[in-house]
Amino acid sequence: MNLVERVQNILATPKTEWPVIAAESTTVPDLYKGYIAILAASSVVAGFIKGSLIGYGFFITVRHSILGGLTQAIVSFVLGLAAVYVMALIIDALAPSFGGEKNLVQALKTTAYALTASWIASIGVIVPWIGTLIVFAGGIYSIYLLYLGLPATMKCPPENAVGYTAISVICAIVLGWIVAVVGAGIGANTAMGDTTFDQNTWLGKMEAANKQLETAQRSGDAEAMGNAMREMLSVTLGGGDKVEEALAPEVLKPFLPETLAGLKRTDFSTERNGAMGVQVSEAQATYSDGAGRTLRLDISDMGGMKGLAKLADWARVVSEKETDHSYEKTYKRDGRLVHEQWDSQSKKGEFCVVFADRFSVKVSGKAGSIDELKAAVTSINLAGLEALKNQNIKKD
Repeated sequence: MNLVERVQNILATPKTEWPVIAAESTTVPDLYKGYIAILAASSVVAGFIKGSLIGYGFFITVRHSILGGLTQAIVSFVLGLAAVYVMALIIDALAPSFGGEKNLVQALKTTAYALTASWIASIGVIVPWIGTLIVFAGGIYSIYLLYLGLPATMKCPPENAVGYTAISVICAIVLGWIVAVVGAGIGANTAMGDTTFDQNTWLGKMEAANKQLETAQRSGDAEAMGNAMREMLSVTLGGGDKVEEALAPEVLKPFLPETLAGLKRTDFSTERNGAMGVQVSEAQATYSDGAGRTLRLDISDMGGMKGLAKLADWARVVSEKETDHSYEKTYKRDGRLVHEQWDSQSKKGEFCVVFADRFSVKVSGKAGSIDELKAAVTSINLAGLEALKNQNIKKD
């Protein structure tokens, strides 16, 4: 069946098309060459046209540079192809839990053909005004396609398809977020310049992890491939270091002071979450004077995603914009990435620092000036937090 016919059938008559797909004999390379790469490329090209040629915005149009747009398009395409395979591994691994049968090729079919609606709809991003709605509708229809396809391809009982779909979608959202952040970070770098970031060490470890993945793929062992892919993500997102665990919530709690900028702490929360072996810990606290003035403190340990901070530094991410009553800018100072924004009318803003390629501390809310928010951040024990930068890191 040719590509156009398959796209038409899976979108128009999915209930009858999924059994046909399940019965087809194919291979991973054939699925990539004949379907996945083509549709993924069409989505990326549409994104490039929108971002670098048409631009975003209503009253003010913002465009990426051609070089920057091309770089990000290439990175997004490569990461997107990898994400499809990782998603197939996840669906395959989940199959027994929902009464299904493990089969990696069938899982890749499931992922590829369910994503058809999203890939096709993503072309709609170039349409003014309603492009976002088209993309959103495509995503919803992809979830429906996945729900219809799992019983046919993965042999799960129909009554288990809802739960199977829900867990798969949650994993897909996490994976998509990781891909988007990594892609944006790499795409921002159009001229590397001099940097203290040891690229060779990081890239060398990524190459070693990739070879491990290739070996696992040749073995045909699904469990080994899953472990190898997790190792690849860990090395890539960890910036060459393997962060076995983000800091435990009880370790972050002492960095939430009882008072901040003269305000008493009224509540706090700490949590640690993870997916595919990548963990992040967060601690938040609210401070108030009981009379309407409130500040929020957010402390994050990027843990397994500390490589993203390195990417931001490596790419020299900077930005600055201003209106008649507000401004927002990102810059580097004293070895730390800083983001600040302030609105002089509402007297609200935020001040955030990222340091040690791992931690971020942000204070946001209503204040007399941005300087008060800056002072609130510097009053936090940043040195004590930075001293923990090597905790739970496994060095090779």
